[in-house]
Amino acid sequence: MSSETKDPEASLQRLDTAPSRPEEQPVHSVFTKHQKWYIVFCASCAGFISFLPGQVYFPALNSLAHDLKPRFLARIVTDDDKIFQGLSPMFLGDFADRFGRRPAYAVCFLLYMAASIGLALQSNYAALFVLRCLQSAGIGPAMALSVGVISDIATAAERGSYMGLMTGGTVLGPSVGPIIGGLLTQYLGWRAIFWFLTIFGGTFVIQMLLFFPETARKIVGNGSISPQRWNQTVLSWYQTTKGKTQYTSQTSRARSKLGFPNPSKTLVIMFQKEAGIIIFSNAIFSLSYYVACACIPAAYQKLYGLNSLQVGLCYLPLGFGAMVACIGTGKMLDSNYRRLAKRLNLPVSNAHTRNFTGFPIEKARLLPVFPLMAVGGLAVIAFGWVLDFRVHLAVPTVMLFLLGATTTAANSIFSTLLVDLNPRAASAAAASRHFVRCLLGAGATAALEPMVSSMGYGWCFTLVALVTLAPVPFLWTAIRLGPRWRAQRSS
Repeated sequence: MSSETKDPEASLQRLDTAPSRPEEQPVHSVFTKHQKWYIVFCASCAGFISFLPGQVYFPALNSLAHDLKPRFLARIVTDDDKIFQGLSPMFLGDFADRFGRRPAYAVCFLLYMAASIGLALQSNYAALFVLRCLQSAGIGPAMALSVGVISDIATAAERGSYMGLMTGGTVLGPSVGPIIGGLLTQYLGWRAIFWFLTIFGGTFVIQMLLFFPETARKIVGNGSISPQRWNQTVLSWYQTTKGKTQYTSQTSRARSKLGFPNPSKTLVIMFQKEAGIIIFSNAIFSLSYYVACACIPAAYQKLYGLNSLQVGLCYLPLGFGAMVACIGTGKMLDSNYRRLAKRLNLPVSNAHTRNFTGFPIEKARLLPVFPLMAVGGLAVIAFGWVLDFRVHLAVPTVMLFLLGATTTAANSIFSTLLVDLNPRAASAAAASRHFVRCLLGAGATAALEPMVSSMGYGWCFTLVALVTLAPVPFLWTAIRLGPRWRAQRSS
């Protein structure tokens, strides 16, 4: 088979650049609007589940420590599992870009459910630690896979909205998770948390096998090419047997050789000039979110005397702020993109969205991030000082809403731009962002208790806020020099 038939995405790229009448140019995706909504919903659910385990047992930490002993180790596991959650996407992100999103999702959720069953049955700290790390490694890549799915079906002109909708559902995990964990711990015990995670993950896998289509462009191109039989949904397989296939082409399927997933692509993306700035800026700005989430259980129980369920409810403002921010940010990104393209007399089409030659995509995406970082930094400082002075609970609640809104909006912007710069390796790009963010987040949460003990809440969160603002000059540099760096790399 010739190289032209091995990579449908490459074929589409050549068609995009070939001289032809506008009506002959292939569409970016053949999925209908309703199919896209379903795909985005599933990607959002996968992201939601990926964040759920890391937060759902925060309210159960005291119960876990009491049952498993010793006390301080229950806190350590919340830091170490972030490392595994960041490492695994480096391998599975490349796997998804080469072999498809559906097989990668299946691997993720099978590992995740097996570990969750083990966690529900274990009775000592060593088993808790090992299985929790395995659970994090299993489900960690799901968010990177969801980013890849959005890249598959959306053009740059509409990517902001789709990314915002996907992220909006995803961020419910950190806010709803503690509430679920608090309810289950309060009434059924901490083991019920892991049975719940198993059942929820299994439900997602079943509907994915039945209905979720393969979207990876190396496998199905723009969705018109049939994937391998084993990679088809049950619905598509049934339709094919009845001669009612939805695919217009049965050829040109990608045939990548099976092999061990290669994390080098993730590392290469991480050290590109503009991509590296985006990845590390995202990770550093997210530190305040990680630290605030880790601080809430101990601080609120100590300062306000809340029980597990009440502590879980205090995470809701983070989720509400995040949902509002994601939806609004997506529409704003698309609007900025179209406005800048119009100002430069460039058509909003696939012609200049492959490598953005002559288009300042960094400027179109990054300009809104600076006021978000400023407001987020002020919210973090205020959150620390109101805890220091034991101000009424309503005040830190408002600060958490602002923190959730600004952090999530900035994350959505960084994620969208990273996919813009790496459209053919979107999952690998998202994996590199996830790796750095989890690694720095683990370090920050591990340092939280000694920092609070020595500095107090006020100065601790003031220092965190100053650190999160450090990337600002580097982001301005990316806006100014990003187009030049891309041109140099292309040449």
